[in-house]
Amino acid sequence: MNLKGRPLRLPLWPLPLVYVGVSIVCAFVLPRLERTYLADVHLGIAVSSAQAMLSAIASGMIALTGFVFALAFVMVQFSAVAYSPRLVAWLSRDPTTFHSLGIFNATFVYAIAALAWVDRDGSGEVPAFSMLLVTVLLLLSIIAFARLVQRINDIQIANVLAFIGREGRETLRTMFQRLDASGAAAADSWKRAAEEMSRRPVTQTLHYPDEPFTVARFEIGTLVRLAREADAVIVIECAVGDTLVENTVLMRVYGGTRPLDETRLRRTLHLARERTFEQDPKYPLRLLVDIAIKALSPAINDPTTAVQALDQIEDLLRRLGRRVLDAGCVHDEQGVLRLVFPTPSWEDYLTLAFDEIRQYGSGSVQVMRRLRAALFGLADALTEAERKATVLRYIEHLNLVVEHSVLDAEDQTIALQQDPQGLGLTRRETERRGPRAA
Repeated sequence: MNLKGRPLRLPLWPLPLVYVGVSIVCAFVLPRLERTYLADVHLGIAVSSAQAMLSAIASGMIALTGFVFALAFVMVQFSAVAYSPRLVAWLSRDPTTFHSLGIFNATFVYAIAALAWVDRDGSGEVPAFSMLLVTVLLLLSIIAFARLVQRINDIQIANVLAFIGREGRETLRTMFQRLDASGAAAADSWKRAAEEMSRRPVTQTLHYPDEPFTVARFEIGTLVRLAREADAVIVIECAVGDTLVENTVLMRVYGGTRPLDETRLRRTLHLARERTFEQDPKYPLRLLVDIAIKALSPAINDPTTAVQALDQIEDLLRRLGRRVLDAGCVHDEQGVLRLVFPTPSWEDYLTLAFDEIRQYGSGSVQVMRRLRAALFGLADALTEAERKATVLRYIEHLNLVVEHSVLDAEDQTIALQQDPQGLGLTRRETERRGPRAA
């Protein structure tokens, strides 16, 4: 397992304040320096024209800021209702929004400051450098506005699904080794971990004392170091994505030459109000399934969106099928087990990815055909016999669901065909009913 993970993202809300702070400092310093050292530089602009230009820019930026961000938040809210409420966190943390707000406000602040230096003390002078700087800021604001419009356009369903799939693939890449690169010892890592813990007594148990929060990530490297220093094994009882409530068991320490600092141990568990992609390979699947089942609801009735979500789900599962999923056992540099934490099994991933879509989409020929193609494609791509057998059982279950659905006999025959497009090209040569005919 990759112990480094991805770095935490810094909060974005201070960004506009930084822009405004820099513009205020520049507003106090630059016009004074300009009057001292660039007094002889002129643009040939009349005082009245400069005042009108700066006034128009200042007033226009405030109006533009209000209009743009009202539109952006309406689009975010609409997309959250149409796709999934859990996507609001991603959309609201887009850096483009915060940089745009900062540039708009910086342009407004400096335009006001430059306006104060036009015809200063009745001199009849127009600050050339400040006028040029306001013009540059205005151009940057136009670029930021165009970029923001493009980001709003990215809320289209295809772009949202592609983003979730991309984040999911990055999580898999950083968390799991490939089966062909892991060696034979990885398959029985959990068995060896259980044997190691059975030889050590439980010396410490940590409980959660606070209000409900979600586990966002573990500091795996720090936990391994703490366990190595005390010659202990730390077992985390909560998984990434779990919501902790009062008195939940956080972790247990097995063995050790001395007690571990409980404050330091608690600090290695990072909590958040919502789940994140980091160290949580189930979260992208959860979002994709949310979008699919919402599209299948009677209020929306959009099975094509569910089919598009299944495209990304199948890709993630194919990658998971080639990875070592026993990633919750971490050893130190000497190969001694130091950390154990819960991770989902292959069947857990299949249940999350397919069960709800199968239940809510059982009356849709399009969804059943795409789901069937995904399962057969997944079975053909897997190399591990146990995982392939689990997928074949899912295919058999899908057959039963179609046979007991509201579809008539003719529609059932169509639904039992494979079609990666849902309703596109029928793969007649691969019309297999299930594992018995495979």
